[in-house]
Amino acid sequence: MDNDKFSFSKRLKSFRYAWNGLRIMLREEHNSRIHFSIAVLTTILGFSFGLNRYEWIAVIFCMGLVFICELFNSALEALVDFVSEERQPLLKKVKDLAAAAVLLSAITAFIVGLLIFIPKLSTFF
Repeated sequence: MDNDKFSFSKRLKSFRYAWNGLRIMLREEHNSRIHFSIAVLTTILGFSFGLNRYEWIAVIFCMGLVFICELFNSALEALVDFVSEERQPLLKKVKDLAAAAVLLSAITAFIVGLLIFIPKLSTFF
């Protein structure tokens, strides 16, 4: 248990670690760049089609969900690779389950995107 008193400078330092984690994700994890590109495109489309508050909430929540899953997947993969360089069935299972979380979150985001943008596209054409 940490008995140190609250320190504003330590809290700021913890934010630096978190921002570093985001930088690592975008620099080293190729799939996160794809997710980021899609998030930027979705944001541009959202502004173009004038999403309402509730549509923005759904879109932002889905983007966050995908990035959170990607971060946990990347962290678990790094931990598994650190624990063992050998191929082990249980460690493969951990990696596959984490990857499935990313896939499921991306599919969910895609479906939400379809539900929001298809009606807007249909009125556009």
